[in-house]
Amino acid sequence: MSKLLIVDDSTMLRDMLNYALNEGGYTDVTEAIDGKDGLEKAKSMAFDLIITDVNMPNMDGITLIAELRKLPQYATKPILVLTTERSDEMKVKGKSAGATGWIVKPFVPDQLLKAVNIVLSR
Repeated sequence: MSKLLIVDDSTMLRDMLNYALNEGGYTDVTEAIDGKDGLEKAKSMAFDLIITDVNMPNMDGITLIAELRKLPQYATKPILVLTTERSDEMKVKGKSAGATGWIVKPFVPDQLLKAVNIVLSR
């Protein structure tokens, strides 16, 4: 069973993500309220996939990705970005930081699950 970490400052979005992931069979999901909280949880537990927002207080998602990639246990783990950011410039920043994929909100649950299944099967 894959362990997932979702990082987003919106309680509603975390709830929606958790529901969609649970419906797709991913029931071991941990939530973090911002990048700082996400980094702390990632250091204390091992996750198979991290899904993060970009715009958050305390630590944004791009910084979180860069910090995670410095850790040996997350050097190659998939990290998906789920954000309202659509600009090519922001996508380049995400890719440069080490993002595996980019999904624009609002998300379609089936498309999210397809992306999760793809990155976890690699």
